[in-house]
Amino acid sequence: MKHKKIALAIASMASAALLAACGSAPVSNGSAATGNEIGKTIKLGYNLELSGPVAAYGQAEKNGADLAVEEINAAGGVDGKKIEVVSKDNKSDNSEAATVSTNLGTEEKVAAIIGPATSGAVAAATPSATQAGVPLITPSGTQDDLTVKNGQVEEFIFRSTFQDSFQGQVLATYVSDSLSAKKVVLYSDNSSEYAKGITKSFKEAYKGDIVVEETYQSGDKDFQAALTKLKDKEFDVIVIPGYYTEAGLITKQAREMGLDKPILGPDGFADAKFIEGAGAKNASNVYYVSGYSTKVALSEKATAFVEAYTKKYGEEPNMFAALSYDAVYMAAAAAKDAKTSKDVAANLANLKDFEGVTGPISIDKDHNPVKSAIIVKLDNGQEVSAEAVTAE
Repeated sequence: MKHKKIALAIASMASAALLAACGSAPVSNGSAATGNEIGKTIKLGYNLELSGPVAAYGQAEKNGADLAVEEINAAGGVDGKKIEVVSKDNKSDNSEAATVSTNLGTEEKVAAIIGPATSGAVAAATPSATQAGVPLITPSGTQDDLTVKNGQVEEFIFRSTFQDSFQGQVLATYVSDSLSAKKVVLYSDNSSEYAKGITKSFKEAYKGDIVVEETYQSGDKDFQAALTKLKDKEFDVIVIPGYYTEAGLITKQAREMGLDKPILGPDGFADAKFIEGAGAKNASNVYYVSGYSTKVALSEKATAFVEAYTKKYGEEPNMFAALSYDAVYMAAAAAKDAKTSKDVAANLANLKDFEGVTGPISIDKDHNPVKSAIIVKLDNGQEVSAEAVTAE
């Protein structure tokens, strides 16, 4: 197990976030929101992808969140108040995520919302959460402009994961410094803001040559035409910004065509469904960015979390479960002494040195966590190594 520090260019990140915000919807205005009063229980809403194309993310996040709630309640709750969960399925649909956010904020009157998992759904859920004055913590929404739009911070939007621009820079540094890759193939999802943000950041940070740049669309299944173009090219690695659904199939088809170079991707690879799509044998010499790994103990709580999760669900937790678990504990910490959901949001904005299972977390001025990332390596579908990456 290695541990390395990567110095990120603050100016580069700032410009990436600014450019990502161009063309975005105006920042949501929550200044007039009164928020929801906290009563005899602390109502916590889930707005998660429990069915649909990315249900693997949402189900894992529900598992992690449920375990956290169970532990907190067993320990006496928050200020003696038990957490009451209102769970809603947004069906992996952005419009449904907005509807769920409205329901949780204005009808169920929750004190905080966990989820959605994906960036597009978070963006859709933001206006109604803001209007209700309810903080939303996304465990895995990484798009840069979720928390800051047009230079203004979204008052009620937080995350327990890192940003897309961070992932792009980590990938660029890793392929250069650890894999000594001077020539890269970049094959990205052009239909996803998540993938486009990572691609943009990678291109800005990578100092080698991008010898081939191809794109695909969400839902594509046949990638052989693009991959055939690579057979006569000289390159060191393939970088695939995108989700597990297509990335797994691309990996499978690439390996079956004899393309054996390292394949790298973002945290969208971080699910067993990637290995299912690729096939265990093909999921070799694969690296991806993750917010968590059972092979790297980023806090004292991490080992106990793995044991508790495995006992409850019969399998080890993945990144999404761990990030959601942390998100619930963050909400609980912020709910101490809070009278309203707006107080919870204010406390989240000031959260410092929180000990999570994904490592120490402090919320910065843009409502993003200052924390570590991890590069995970797969061989034969198994996680064989992990390197903790700390931003400076």
